[in-house]
Amino acid sequence: MKTTRLTLIAAITATVLCAADVSPQRIISTAPNITELLYGIGAFDKVVAVSDYCTYPPAVKQLPRVGGWENSNLEQIVRLKPDLVLLTDAQSPLIQPQLKQLGLRTLAVPSCTLEDVFVAMNLLGQATGHAAQARELAAQVRSKLDTVRLRTSRLPRRRVLLVVDRTPGTLRDLYVATRGSFLADLIDIAGGECIAAPEPAGYSRISKEAVVALAPDVIIDFVHGSESRLGEDPVAVWGDLSLLHAVRERQVYPVRNDFLPHASQFVVDTAGLLTHIIHPELDRKAAR
Repeated sequence: MKTTRLTLIAAITATVLCAADVSPQRIISTAPNITELLYGIGAFDKVVAVSDYCTYPPAVKQLPRVGGWENSNLEQIVRLKPDLVLLTDAQSPLIQPQLKQLGLRTLAVPSCTLEDVFVAMNLLGQATGHAAQARELAAQVRSKLDTVRLRTSRLPRRRVLLVVDRTPGTLRDLYVATRGSFLADLIDIAGGECIAAPEPAGYSRISKEAVVALAPDVIIDFVHGSESRLGEDPVAVWGDLSLLHAVRERQVYPVRNDFLPHASQFVVDTAGLLTHIIHPELDRKAAR
């Protein structure tokens, strides 16, 4: 119900933007997945600033930055005179009211589920005058995901815990992807089963004891930033839970791919990465 409501709100917003009959020429993106989607639909040339966390396409290195996920620099945004500021639905309660008070046009797109990725493509396509390109991108992504799903459809489901954040060097403050998130949907496509209980946000904080109770077959640990956070060995960190089957059998996989937590066209790359980890036998079969 929540996704439907957000989708309806976003669709109404997009309709208002289109009704203005003004194609935006100065766009600010406040989230990495939005910047990636704008590039994917051919609207990146209108982007004049991005968030601190945007890394793709490489041309973002040349653009001004307007702050982080929830602490956007409003003075910088106003100074750049955008005619459209784009943000995710999760960001919307935090910064959209202030942006509207400043008289700025905004559009919030959904970003929780896999289907939200396609809704966001459509809304951004409408809002930027690239609807046809958005439909084409959506068709390409759906086709590639269907190909992955077909490869794994007859394979056993392995129980997967996907850790999206924790305190470096420890297993404190563990945050995991939960059922209902786009990452859980991708785990399913890749032949796994996301074992963390559903949460509205798609993520939850859990304890080490809860990890033990979940008994994952595979642990995927998203390592933020550089290849070594504070000099840690990501696999050795999990040695504290040596009673887990996944730890004993060396089924703990640190991943450092920036695209993994982004609800954009890169869900295809994430699905491929997850398949490689969850069902390595497919790679061995293909190599024969």
